[in-house]
Amino acid sequence: MGYKVVVVGATGNVGKEMLNILAEREFPVDEIAALASRKSLGTEVSFGDRTLKTQDLEQFDFTGWDIALFAIGSDATKVYAPKAASQGCVVIDNSSLYRYDPEIPLIVPEVNADDIVRYKNKNIIANPNCSTAQMVVALKPLHDRAKIKRVVVATYQSVSGTGKEAIDELWEQTKGIYVPGQEVAPKVYPKQIAFNVIPHIDVFLDSGETKEEWKMVAETKKIVDPSIKVTATCVRVPVFVGHSEAINIEFEDFLDWEEATEILREAPGVMVVDKREAGGYITPIECVGEYATYVSRIRQDSTIENGLNIWCVSDNLRKGAALNAVQIAEVLGQRCLKKG
Repeated sequence: MGYKVVVVGATGNVGKEMLNILAEREFPVDEIAALASRKSLGTEVSFGDRTLKTQDLEQFDFTGWDIALFAIGSDATKVYAPKAASQGCVVIDNSSLYRYDPEIPLIVPEVNADDIVRYKNKNIIANPNCSTAQMVVALKPLHDRAKIKRVVVATYQSVSGTGKEAIDELWEQTKGIYVPGQEVAPKVYPKQIAFNVIPHIDVFLDSGETKEEWKMVAETKKIVDPSIKVTATCVRVPVFVGHSEAINIEFEDFLDWEEATEILREAPGVMVVDKREAGGYITPIECVGEYATYVSRIRQDSTIENGLNIWCVSDNLRKGAALNAVQIAEVLGQRCLKKG
């Protein structure tokens, strides 16, 4: 006996990946529904070797459905997630709406799967920000060994994190640079993204940091340990898919880079590729379509007493969003719902 699963926002980049990953991982689905806004009603999406027609989110009755994977913006989620939850369907939400609610668990299964039992508070589970998800997968096993005091992270985030319009803007701007008269002015981003980097993701806060940077701080504390100090600089780069992060970690106790490498090799969800030679590391283009969070460039930081530097890369549409949501659904099924 399997689950009745709903994918909300099935025509978007993350919604499509959710459907792909549910099929790839052979999640025990008895029945599946693909929901979208009315303007996308009837659009066809793929689920394994099947084709689904999208149904109208506004009219959908969640009664009798087990799990709903939400991949829509916070405004729409605010309307429909409580509706689904009140009708007995457990919501796994990819938006930022519920991540900071103390009653709602924020889950990365490799890190804090035990927190999932708290879904009963509101019948909702939050999926973290894409840049946070991959970082905490790498941090948690190291924290368990030497306790992390402080993290300094600079991100290199792909345009797919913004959505299809951003992917199109990068593509069109790149072509336009080579064709006189076909230059494309920035619309999605405040400055040209092709052949450029933009140190600005989400809105600016009074503190001077952006909301994306604030998210990484707040979510790392909620998922891993509230005592960890985190400072982030989040940057958009001209890459289609795959987020990268340069992470500097300060520990309470000394941790040798070789031991850290062995810990990460054994850590769930992590793949170490670190040959210390030309090409002996992972770049975003190589992580596309993969489940793993890749770690390279593991080395001692000699400027502080107990420091390491690592390079972390992952497919943001997968581990940063859709894969993590499906993994949450798997843990929810195994530990709580127990149908599949």
